[in-house]
Amino acid sequence: MLTGGLRATGFLRLLVCAWVAWSLAGCGMFGGDEEEDQPAELVKYKPTLKIKKAWSRNLGDGAERLRLALGAASDGTNIFAAAHDGRVAAFTADKGKRQWLTKTRLPLSAGPSVDGDVVVLGSSNGDVIALNAVDGRERWRTTVSSEVLAAPALTSGLVLVRTVDGKLVALDITDGAQAWFVQQSVPRLSVRGTGEPVVTGNAVICGFDNGRLAAYDISDGSLLWDVLVSPPAGRTEVDRLSDLNASIRIVGDDVYVVGYQGVLAAAAVESGQILWNREISSHSGIGVDFNNLYIARADSELIALTRRAGRELWRHGMLSNRDITGPTPFGSSVVVGDYEGYLHWFDAATGTLQDRVRAGGERITSAPLVVNDTLYVVTDGGELFAFRDRTPQDES
Repeated sequence: MLTGGLRATGFLRLLVCAWVAWSLAGCGMFGGDEEEDQPAELVKYKPTLKIKKAWSRNLGDGAERLRLALGAASDGTNIFAAAHDGRVAAFTADKGKRQWLTKTRLPLSAGPSVDGDVVVLGSSNGDVIALNAVDGRERWRTTVSSEVLAAPALTSGLVLVRTVDGKLVALDITDGAQAWFVQQSVPRLSVRGTGEPVVTGNAVICGFDNGRLAAYDISDGSLLWDVLVSPPAGRTEVDRLSDLNASIRIVGDDVYVVGYQGVLAAAAVESGQILWNREISSHSGIGVDFNNLYIARADSELIALTRRAGRELWRHGMLSNRDITGPTPFGSSVVVGDYEGYLHWFDAATGTLQDRVRAGGERITSAPLVVNDTLYVVTDGGELFAFRDRTPQDES
């Protein structure tokens, strides 16, 4: 369907994503079983938690079906969020009182990210914009080479931006001037989305669409190490998709990464040496707490594994094909959102469903954010929700 030297970027990547999702879902084109691939019906359960909405706010026009990387960010006091129509806002974390609203008039697609007094976002047109965290006033804006579909990383005076054409760009946080960039090869076809870069020590680590995980020196972009985590395999371009789109996670000396049609792997931060791997396909991200990893497979099966050895603890398919988000640990639970706007709470130790609430009626694409005792989620309809656990405490 897509041949030659076409790079699947921008709108083309969106078409690729839709085509891949359709073909993998078995919608008749490749003889799949339509019944098996239908989203799972929500099952009845006995709630053991009492999750209640604390507040909600409208951000602006949504971006249904674009699968953007617009989520919530926090500085510990305020929550920052944005809509695809260019509006960015800050709210108090406790009651959701709006602190400021800025209309950037950009088709925002990634972020916000916040560090100290700076809030940074990316756009579908390759714009990167920085705002004051205190009042939302624009500091600077610049343009990178292509669409930004991952929240930027902010550190050491730099803004680190991953673009869909395979680049990792470092911008000066004071004025947006380019400090350095690196680039990896991009396959002719790739699943829409990119994982955000993560900073640890003097290094920034990033996954790429060619299945490679690489670490670069923050000061100048020099390569520290580069490993092939998820080798492409198969005869067709679709079979060979091996994107590292899911956000990586770093805990101590270990980095965790998962690929689409690839593997979940643990690697050493210092060298990139693979410590262990498991055959798991995912594009939505990894949740991690002190002991465990939580993975949403590409078919929306939820799996928990030990962090040290990758030993499976439990798995559930009750949300099969509901296009769930990356998992987010919340207290002794793990939470995912789905394509109908539902949030599902599971016991982190056993995988038992504890509660279910709905955040509007639009898809949730980005993983929820937890700050202290509150979980925040942004829907594709452009709404920000805050939820808290109101379960009565046993005082015995």
